Amino acid sequence: MNRRLCDWLEDELGLAKMAEDLRRDLDQNATLEEFVLTILKGSVIYAPSEIVKIQNLLEQLKNQRDVERAKYKADSLMKSGEYESAILVYQSILSQDWDESVNKKFYGKIYGCLGSAYGYLFLYKEAALMFKEAYSICEEEDMLKAYIYCCYRGLPEKDYVKMLSGNSMFLSMSAKIKAEMEEAKKENDLDFSDEKLITWKSENRRIDKKS
Repeated sequence: MNRRLCDWLEDELGLAKMAEDLRRDLDQNATLEEFVLTILKGSVIYAPSEIVKIQNLLEQLKNQRDVERAKYKADSLMKSGEYESAILVYQSILSQDWDESVNKKFYGKIYGCLGSAYGYLFLYKEAALMFKEAYSICEEEDMLKAYIYCCYRGLPEKDYVKMLSGNSMFLSMSAKIKAEMEEAKKENDLDFSDEKLITWKSENRRIDKKS
């Protein structure tokens, strides 16, 4: 954000209008966000609707704390499927001194995001630890459900049963998860009964004859 950039845009890229607009921004002590928007508008790469979205995002980030911006970065990495990179950013947030101006549940959500990232990588034991921590902070049912599910997937059966024993809440959630899994299995299983198979063959023979 300096005049050398303006000169380079004008001399090397022939973007005299953009350079002029940026010099005006500098003279008016424009913010970095305004400077960036001037470049985007002059680049003709983005549609007006896209620039409005970027402008809203920049405004949102400007008003956020450093830790919130860091989480946004990690969330963006998650959305793009870069789970390992997202994990590193989430971990870096948790390893620093916690910002007391932020609700503690904010950090609980980060543990939950870490659990999701590990889950996408099929690292269920690591995911379970993160969801357990998330639940201890947020006390939300979804966090507990994710914790129990990851334990179910990541632990040997005897260890899983041992973990559930004596805890009515865990047992109830485990039963709920298994019921949902059974229901999903029924919905996704194909019905290959003899009657259905005969009908399917008959219909396909008619199609073959027509063709």
